[in-house]
Amino acid sequence: MWRVTINCSADDWQINGKVFKEMALKYPTTLLSSKKMHGDERRIMEYQIEHVSDAEDFVDDCLKLAGFTAVFDSL
Repeated sequence: MWRVTINCSADDWQINGKVFKEMALKYPTTLLSSKKMHGDERRIMEYQIEHVSDAEDFVDDCLKLAGFTAVFDSL
């Protein structure tokens, strides 16, 4: 199992949030958490994903979105 952690600013979420949600549907993930931070309203999302190749592809797709960062680690 792998955890993919995605971050973006409030402005980048406004611009690419819909695209991100549609893109995320392509992957067999389980949402672990989604936080909108108090103050700057940046987003932090964590997903669980079973296969490392899917985790790598998910991260790569997230990084294509302006202002989004993504990493994955083992659970």
